[in-house]
Amino acid sequence: MAKPKRRYACSACGSITHRWQGQCPDCAEWNTLAEDAPVTIFSSRHDLSSGGRPIAFEALDAKTPPLRRRPTGLAEFDRALGGGLVPGSAILMGGDPGIGKSTLLIQTAAAIARSGKTAVYISGEEAAGQIRLRADRLGLADAPIQLAAASSVRDILTTLNEMDPPALLVIDSIQTMHSDQIEGAPGTVSQVRGCAFELIRYAKDSGVALVLVGHVTKDGSIAGPRVLEHMVDVVMSFEGERGHQYRILRSLKNRFGPVDEIGVFAMAGAGLEEVANPSMLFLSGRDEPMPGSAVFPAIEGTRPVLVEIQALIVRLASGATPRRAVVGWDSGRLAMLLAVLEARCGLNFSSAEVYLNVAGGYRLADPGADLAVAAALVSALADKPLPAEAVWFGEVSLAGEVRSVAHASLRLRESAKLGFPAAFGPGEAGQGEAGLRFSPIRQLPNLVDRVMGTE
Repeated sequence: MAKPKRRYACSACGSITHRWQGQCPDCAEWNTLAEDAPVTIFSSRHDLSSGGRPIAFEALDAKTPPLRRRPTGLAEFDRALGGGLVPGSAILMGGDPGIGKSTLLIQTAAAIARSGKTAVYISGEEAAGQIRLRADRLGLADAPIQLAAASSVRDILTTLNEMDPPALLVIDSIQTMHSDQIEGAPGTVSQVRGCAFELIRYAKDSGVALVLVGHVTKDGSIAGPRVLEHMVDVVMSFEGERGHQYRILRSLKNRFGPVDEIGVFAMAGAGLEEVANPSMLFLSGRDEPMPGSAVFPAIEGTRPVLVEIQALIVRLASGATPRRAVVGWDSGRLAMLLAVLEARCGLNFSSAEVYLNVAGGYRLADPGADLAVAAALVSALADKPLPAEAVWFGEVSLAGEVRSVAHASLRLRESAKLGFPAAFGPGEAGQGEAGLRFSPIRQLPNLVDRVMGTE
């Protein structure tokens, strides 16, 4: 047996190197390499071609039992999961500190426990008394949740193996768990990977729905080795701004349902409340048409959400450097759109500061927002409000063309349901939509002429 070598693991991406460096060679993060547990290296004479057990192969068309889901008791949580918890699944939930992850999971555990099933909540960060105080504040003190404060995976699994498998097991958080079989402090790459593997194996063997809470880094990604996201079945992100009451539960990976599905909650005194119609939440406060305001029907998974895009143009004195500030949208896409408006429409933004905001703290990644952003910018530049009660959607190309986007009919139906009688978009997207007046816009100059009042 060869002598074991020292190795260093990156806490950001999980890559392995055999010498310490200030910067990880794979993800380029600084000061993330830490010495990992030594690995036994076998000589080349070690043969794995015999001595194992034969595995059984199955046909691709073999009979498979139908997928059964367990409702969580929270419709928005079920929607983000694709219909509910799948027995034997492992879910990783990340989010900023204080965003409401523990509140959401204690409410979910209480709903499952009150339905007659067993829910186990194990915290490695808080004492049991702290969790009871939160449950009492949320009105959940009477829920029969199995509560414990522990961080040793050996103790946790020993206790769980002596009882009937619960319907839900919550571990808050995986970065606080540790195993006495692995060297290193809790939160290191080897500890997180090893503890998560043991907990996931227990969930698969016993049919328990496992939820692992994960810490996030300063850029919003889940802390720890990247392999952790590959090990689990579902990766969810709990997002929101602390200055706003709403929270969005977003599915980033789902082996049992669609990705990019969202659930919307509002933080209230009694905990997280479900928001069945998020469009009304993001459009609240729109009383009179104002210059620089456009409504965009976004699509999140299968859910249409109407959001307000606001733009502000401030003229500067000659020689001053203009500023571009964006909240809730891609700043690079805004720069591209401003360049297209200048090159194809003859508008001048070079001597003006441009501020763009998606109301309510919402974050947009839909390319169909191009036309709504362009309409808001032109409206702010001309200081003329857009047509009242109208929505805008469409992708803008570098040639100034307005191109079609996915789910146009779904966007229009949601707009009509919320009382928007007019819509502007690409081509013939609005043909056949009853109760909606659709005006096609094929080129950005057509948009400018309509806003300026020359068309």
